[in-house]
Amino acid sequence: MRVLVTGASGGIGQAIALKFLREGHEVIGFDLKDCPFKQQGYHHYVLDIRDEKALPDLEDINILINSAGVQNDDDINTNLKALIRVSEKYGDQEKIFSILHIGSASGHTGSEFPEYAASKGGVIAYTKNLALRVARFKATCNSLDPGGVLTELNQNVINDEEAWQEIMAETPLKRWATSEEIAQWTYFLTVTNRFCTGQSIVVDGGESINFNFVWR
Repeated sequence: MRVLVTGASGGIGQAIALKFLREGHEVIGFDLKDCPFKQQGYHHYVLDIRDEKALPDLEDINILINSAGVQNDDDINTNLKALIRVSEKYGDQEKIFSILHIGSASGHTGSEFPEYAASKGGVIAYTKNLALRVARFKATCNSLDPGGVLTELNQNVINDEEAWQEIMAETPLKRWATSEEIAQWTYFLTVTNRFCTGQSIVVDGGESINFNFVWR
């Protein structure tokens, strides 16, 4: 199948792109940065998904995975508004098979920074909206909402021993997910799954059972 992944140059997005390539799919990646890997079947676009005019005309996207995200002063524009534009352009069409948004457990708990939590909460509502509309194509649309993931974005607390111990005290499984684990969940929800839709699935090691947000 033809798979579009945003945020494909690093972290979760890169792990997802590589997972689908290993499984034999054609993958198209969007990112602000150049792609750090070269593989047959992969096509990369350097662009800003916030700029609607920069989005290329691509036909026959079967699987759309919105993985691009930030944690700064532009959370709502990137994590929510750009996600909606990408989804409306490439997802709401008759060749679509499945759509997955990479959200956050913060969209459920309201923890972390105000605009970040709000942007991810919006993804939960939009997931239901889009799922209703693409159902006419027999397509699924869900969000996968991780807690802590071992990525470059989170090095601030991963490398702070005191903060890390506080985080682990809030995480029943006493670890964070790897990007590869999130990629496995992504593959299941977009390829294997054919009946679960309109859902926002929290994968956080039990962290959202607790409520204390730790950051440095």
